[in-house]
Amino acid sequence: MDCILRNAMVYRPSGFEKGDVLIRGGKIESIAPNIPPMEGVSEKDMSGCCIVPGLVDVHVHFREPGFSCKETMRTGSLAAAHGGYTTVCAMPNLNPAPDTVAHLEEQLDIIRRDAAIRVVPYGTITMEEKGRALSDMAGMAPSVAGFSDDGRGVQDEDMMRAAMVEAKKLGKIVAAHCEVNELLRGGYIHDGEYARAHGHRGICSESEWGQIARDVKLAKETGVSYHVCHISTKESVDIIRRAKAEGVDVTCETGPHYLVLCDKDLQEDGRFKMNPPLRGEEDRAALIEGILDGTVDMIATDHAPHEAEAKNRGLAQSAMGVVGLETAFAVMYTFFVKKGVLTLEKLVELMSVRPAKRFGLGAFLEEGQAADVAVFDLSREWVVNPEEFLSKGRATPFAGCTLFGRCVLTLVGGEVAWSEKA
Repeated sequence: MDCILRNAMVYRPSGFEKGDVLIRGGKIESIAPNIPPMEGVSEKDMSGCCIVPGLVDVHVHFREPGFSCKETMRTGSLAAAHGGYTTVCAMPNLNPAPDTVAHLEEQLDIIRRDAAIRVVPYGTITMEEKGRALSDMAGMAPSVAGFSDDGRGVQDEDMMRAAMVEAKKLGKIVAAHCEVNELLRGGYIHDGEYARAHGHRGICSESEWGQIARDVKLAKETGVSYHVCHISTKESVDIIRRAKAEGVDVTCETGPHYLVLCDKDLQEDGRFKMNPPLRGEEDRAALIEGILDGTVDMIATDHAPHEAEAKNRGLAQSAMGVVGLETAFAVMYTFFVKKGVLTLEKLVELMSVRPAKRFGLGAFLEEGQAADVAVFDLSREWVVNPEEFLSKGRATPFAGCTLFGRCVLTLVGGEVAWSEKA
């Protein structure tokens, strides 16, 4: 679609500037204060809106192949477009898991057929994510964002070391779900005040940070590019901060729910249950500090949809996982930008620029780049109604919240992936 997006505030690294964006041939041809009309080029008035590089989420679950009752590539990618995302990385806890080229190709076929945006899969670290033998990392490397056994921590230190050595050789990131199984002890929410007051089994913080400490030691030893998924504890922030100071090639992500909520906000409802769990207020504060000082590199949703029956069993029995693609930007804008904690430029860095650079994905809002852009009406006030989601998943802790900032247009390669008026 050849078009001129007019009269918007356009993201520039130095700050937002009012202007127009000309898109032709799937690329950004020009960004300027006033682009003249052109024959055969449509125009869209974006007054009152901001144009940003398409959001990039390095941690989503689209559930295909194997679990299409929870989400499909089509519904998940449409939900992403609805939220302003143009590139996402799909986690490999699937059936079959992408642990060989043949298994990965099953997922790639679905992506090519059904994805509404750019979807780049992860390959597993180990076969079937069981931690006993390495996957075909070399065979899958050209087609994946990196390697992860997300949903499971790699328990064996020697196995993780071997994976890091191989990933380093291949020039790929290891993105680790860090969890020490022997420390879980049947827990399902944070081992904190709410768990003790309501008789729930808790998950201790060390189950997360203990494995992060092991892995940063291995990353320093092997020189691999190491990324920590969904950190939630204050100790995790401290370990990563120290590792960065020591020159370890480590980055990390956290999710909007860990930055806005803590275990004091829990309700007896499956929409508050995810892994890792909502932690204590001191953990939330440490994550925010990590965002501000650069220890926490990016925001990822860990979008993890389930069918309604799996999420309506309360905290103890519901499946782990909440959805977030359609609310993430608005949650972060409402609770952090509008309150003066973050600038809008910083939020765009966290949700687009940094993940794109770290993983070599996405496109920047620059002339000559692919026209992967999102347009947000920041003044739009709306109430989160999960029944309006394009995702199959409905479980969000932000249901009923009043938010600001709504995506009105998402373009991928210059083509409309989502439009409010479509």
